Amino acid sequence: MEKVEITWHDHHVSRKDRETLNGHAGGVVWFTGLSGSGKSTVANAVDKKLHDLGIHTFLLDGDNVRHGLNASTKILEQSYEPEFAKRFGLGFGAEDRTENIRRIGAVAELFCQAGVLVLTAFVSPYRSDREAVRKIVEASGGTGDFIEVFVDTPLDVCEQRDPKGLYKKARAGELKGFTGIDDPYEAPASPEVHLAGGEASPDQLADQVIACLRELGKLPKV
Repeated sequence: MEKVEITWHDHHVSRKDRETLNGHAGGVVWFTGLSGSGKSTVANAVDKKLHDLGIHTFLLDGDNVRHGLNASTKILEQSYEPEFAKRFGLGFGAEDRTENIRRIGAVAELFCQAGVLVLTAFVSPYRSDREAVRKIVEASGGTGDFIEVFVDTPLDVCEQRDPKGLYKKARAGELKGFTGIDDPYEAPASPEVHLAGGEASPDQLADQVIACLRELGKLPKV
């Protein structure tokens, strides 16, 4: 087994220093839900509202991240040798999804340490993967740094929306292992925020998230 020798280096500028400069606390706001549930739409609405309030934020979106940090083998082959692309490219199998979320969790934790409110919008279907990220984030910062937002939209509503045509392909057997059809979605047991995705507008849902962030002390008092 390869011997790994790494040492953690403390920085002169602390997280508290960065939060003081920003004027607010850092944190990870993790949106999860079925494809088509509206999580990206709501996350974008929250991001815009917070930006308008002068809050330092960044949004990590599932598809966007799959273009770079968590690119597929096919995408990596455009710039790297096939063996490299095969080793580091991610697909959509269970293990690849776990690694996808692990990488995102690590990046989100860095944003959190920088005093930024980072928003993430990923299906992240497996409860164990989301809990693993929670542990990573809270281990470096503390309880309350990971805010899970469950965009709870009924499957039939998601299927009617089907913005990417993925449900249609899954029903036709053209797309295997699709969450909600032939692969499970494990809903959060006790999310910090539970949104009724099919019953309110994205703007209204965004306001609910922001209200929760104020209650949790992540935003300055009005």
